[in-house]
Amino acid sequence: DFDHSQYSQFNPSSFPGLVLVLTGGSGFLGSHLVQLLLEAAPELRELRILDLNPDPSTVPERDRVRLFPGDVTALSALSAALGGAGAVLHSAALVDVWGRCSPEEVAKVNVLGTKNVIRACRAAGVPVLIYTSSMEVVGPNTRGDPFVRGDEETPYPTRHSEPYPLSKAQAERLVLEANGKPVAGGARLVTLALRPTGIFGERHPLLELFYRRGRGLGGRVPRTLPHNAEHARVYAGNVAWMHLLAARAARARPASVGGEFFFCYDASPWAPYEEFNLLLLGPAGISGGPRVPPKLSALLAWFNGVLRAVLGRFGVFFAPLLNPYTWAVASTPFSVRTAKAERELGYRPLFSWEEARERTAGWLRQLDGA
Repeated sequence: DFDHSQYSQFNPSSFPGLVLVLTGGSGFLGSHLVQLLLEAAPELRELRILDLNPDPSTVPERDRVRLFPGDVTALSALSAALGGAGAVLHSAALVDVWGRCSPEEVAKVNVLGTKNVIRACRAAGVPVLIYTSSMEVVGPNTRGDPFVRGDEETPYPTRHSEPYPLSKAQAERLVLEANGKPVAGGARLVTLALRPTGIFGERHPLLELFYRRGRGLGGRVPRTLPHNAEHARVYAGNVAWMHLLAARAARARPASVGGEFFFCYDASPWAPYEEFNLLLLGPAGISGGPRVPPKLSALLAWFNGVLRAVLGRFGVFFAPLLNPYTWAVASTPFSVRTAKAERELGYRPLFSWEEARERTAGWLRQLDGA
């Protein structure tokens, strides 16, 4: 399944016996990272998975894997996992754009947790830290300014109004500012940040929700989002692949990549959110239903936001998928290119769009025997 010809440019045999720590290894993206690292990294001697609740079912083999139950907000848990490691992939995060968690909870995991990862790397002498950032560090902003097929140098008026993108921006800044800091043993820390666009693939919780909702509605899902706002989406396997390339580049050429951030996209079609989801759901038997007028959807998003705020004052939990922020994101064209990663990391998508689509659709089809 893997194009091993891409390995030659990094010569992984020059890093034998690598011990790598992955935070958040049992989450959606983390499970893809685990699978790819074990299948496509011959230099890997040991993979340590740090997660709140490590899930053995996401680990295809156990010979090279150690599970560490722990929280990135606890420095002691990180210290136990990082001893003797040669690199850390920090993927653990609290992803919330719906208001399911308080701003304090989001900041604790994403900002304090990242501070702890940096401190633990320096104390344990870990020389490489790769951070899973987010395209929401850039945008879209709630004003609706488009970002069409831009790159890392494209100017954009970033404005953070929600806890999640703000926390990811703060955490990314901490990681990049830590580049070049001394670590125990005399080396210098090399840090990189990857900014994936909207990730899709097997085990994506929202995609599973849309699939089950469509099955419950007779194979059709209503369309509530704008149909003319281009977005970039990226397959989880290709995001995992860029993480591996980034770790190799940081070890082989630290001076050229340290302290840098990279957009993470592949050859998936640029399309509006719902239209893209239907490209994945269609092969699994789900088609698009009636389209809700955009003005009505915008009004519903606003109403949901007001209702969430009012109910929250009375301690009532209400976190609908459609709210003012998610509506603004879906309504704003936001697509990217990855020339910098191609140039500096040697990145090419490991999985084609066709293969990514079939893998995702195949997973959907087997959810309930459809």
